[in-house]
Amino acid sequence: MNSPSKTSLSNSANPNPNSETIDSIEQVRVNQKKLATELKPRYDFIVCGSGSSGSVVARRLVDNPAVSVLLLEAGGSDDVPSVTEANQWPLNLGSERNWGFSGSPNSRLNGRSMPLPMGKVLGGGSSINLMVWSHGHKNDWDFFAAEVADTTWNYESVLNIYRRIEDWHGAPDSTYHGIGGPVFVQPAPDPNPVALAMLEGARSIGIPTFETQNGSMMEGGGGGSIHDMQVRDGKRRSIFRSYVFPYLNRPNITVLTHALVSRIVFEGKRAIGVEIIYNGKTQSINAGYEVVLSLGAIHTPKVLMQSGIGDQAELQRFGIPLVQHLPGVGQNFQDHFGVSCICEYPQPLAPHNNACEATFFWKSDSSLDVPDLQPCLIELPICSPEIAAQFTPPPGSWTFFAAVVRPKSRGQIHLTGPKPQDLLQIEPNTLSHPDDLKAAITSVRLCREIGNSPRFALS
Repeated sequence: MNSPSKTSLSNSANPNPNSETIDSIEQVRVNQKKLATELKPRYDFIVCGSGSSGSVVARRLVDNPAVSVLLLEAGGSDDVPSVTEANQWPLNLGSERNWGFSGSPNSRLNGRSMPLPMGKVLGGGSSINLMVWSHGHKNDWDFFAAEVADTTWNYESVLNIYRRIEDWHGAPDSTYHGIGGPVFVQPAPDPNPVALAMLEGARSIGIPTFETQNGSMMEGGGGGSIHDMQVRDGKRRSIFRSYVFPYLNRPNITVLTHALVSRIVFEGKRAIGVEIIYNGKTQSINAGYEVVLSLGAIHTPKVLMQSGIGDQAELQRFGIPLVQHLPGVGQNFQDHFGVSCICEYPQPLAPHNNACEATFFWKSDSSLDVPDLQPCLIELPICSPEIAAQFTPPPGSWTFFAAVVRPKSRGQIHLTGPKPQDLLQIEPNTLSHPDDLKAAITSVRLCREIGNSPRFALS
């Protein structure tokens, strides 16, 4: 099928499409209400999921006024304080804005089930996460480029993309940062004293510190820094708000919330649309050109399998007609995990910014090419329900989150039935690889060493 024609755009009527005024917000509300009420049976492109990936794809498509785009989101509005206020993100974890997934009971975790938070709201994970902006390590990007024999995936190429999309509000740095892009980024302003103390403690045990984590720190053996973040004047700047919202007064994009994608509709082996559950009814919507699945690491394989794409034997168990035998769907599940180390302030300090302002990347083994640990400091007590029930964290406490970011453990996702409402069996297999346990222990020891360092004492 031919691609739609490309038409040049002019923003003369709105020279700053990323600005949100009262008038523009009302225009968006009225326009989107009208478009949702007049839902069409066919759109050129259907994008499933409004998280970071879906929002970027939708925005790039909408730049062409010759195409129509339907952006589907199972959750609701992001216009709630727990999303918009940067320091209220913990309130989303147990709310309707979180899918509430959890892994199967794990013998390596004393039989516990690990929670797996995922966003169920406009903006997806970028509306419930900690708003930290990270470029990624040079060696990782260069590895990706080598694996696919494509230099556009290497570090220098990706750094050009970051410079293009950033609107950097830190010290001028044209080598690593750009200005004027859609994504507002700045170093945490006026960081909490405990965040600065963490960097002092890191230096005291030989971990270098940097002005930003998104610079030379991501080209070497690691280090510590104050976070770069997507927070402006105390407000979250999600990818949805940065990329899609400024264009929602246009006629060629419809955002439909509370619309659960139940399966892909095929004609032979060609995707021609989707089936959704909306307003309590199941309905099909056709796609003239493409269906884009951007539903995250859990829902994407679920929709694929329930649409007939996956391991044939597993699909046959539930009577799902096979479209394509693809046994890798649902396999190779990977998850970053961390261990909370709760500390207590000598004097309580109120959280600043996003309540997570400092981090360090380091290696659990000096022979590694890339740091595999990323502990971060969270200015609130974060612990499991089991621990909270036994040892209530003091009000004046905070968390060293000892994270492992290059886990070797691999898990899988299985269906339990053919229906959209059927639960998934998620087996992360956390700590199934012995190196992950060693890395986690090293991460905790580093946090304890920094937390107990003389330079970490607060005045």
